[in-house]
Amino acid sequence: MDFSPIILQVCGVLWYLVPLAIAAGILKSPWFKGIAGEFLVNTAARLFLPKNEYHLIKDVTLQSVDGTTQIDHLIVSRYGVFVIETKNMKGWIFGSANQKTWTQKIYKHTNKFQNPLHQNYKHVKTLETLLEIPAFAIHSLVVFVGDSMFKTEMPDNVTYAGGYIRHIKSKREVVLSQADVDATIKQIERLRLQRGLATNRQHVRHLRQKQTVASPVAPPITPSTTPSVTPQCPTCGGEMLLRTTKNGKNAGNQFWGCATFPACRGVVELR
Repeated sequence: MDFSPIILQVCGVLWYLVPLAIAAGILKSPWFKGIAGEFLVNTAARLFLPKNEYHLIKDVTLQSVDGTTQIDHLIVSRYGVFVIETKNMKGWIFGSANQKTWTQKIYKHTNKFQNPLHQNYKHVKTLETLLEIPAFAIHSLVVFVGDSMFKTEMPDNVTYAGGYIRHIKSKREVVLSQADVDATIKQIERLRLQRGLATNRQHVRHLRQKQTVASPVAPPITPSTTPSVTPQCPTCGGEMLLRTTKNGKNAGNQFWGCATFPACRGVVELR
């Protein structure tokens, strides 16, 4: 019996499945989620914030005292400079202003991730040193997009996508003159590193170097010893957790895994 027609038919079906599988992988990747989240924030700003009052600057990488820092969005107005950190996450979110890590819970799965307010703190402090405006004119704002729900009371400057527009519009005290606004926009554009792959690579390299400095030479890990310094994720810059391989030839070995797994799959091997 000639199976060639059947084989060809199966191959034809599989050929259509391959691009679908690739597309599904891209849609679930942290990179795409980040792009999608930033797009939603950008779109909301352009639609609901008057352009004559608010100036949007996106994807800003600046030199900091110890390397570089990357800011998702800046909105400059007479009511201050809003420094926006975007989180595209789903599930239940638990956290408070002072906690080092927050918790994401999706059904029975629980993940830890860096407090985004702490993450945004460095952005704010960098701008305070670079811009010629008072510190009280710089506002930190964290925006969650995606199918997520806060299960603990959040600070006023942590909002869902739609809420961030209301939060910005609630600031009605004029703290900068129009001349200050124009000068600040020019200063940011002058100081920002050129957007592109090279700048992104430089920023990731900086994060990896920070992780290396944070944990220079670690002794072999045994059941009775644990590392004293937690490295940063080389992929997203977030906190990492000590994990143990459960299956395969490396079963029982420990490694650093990103606290936001499976949203980010960054790994640092123990040396």
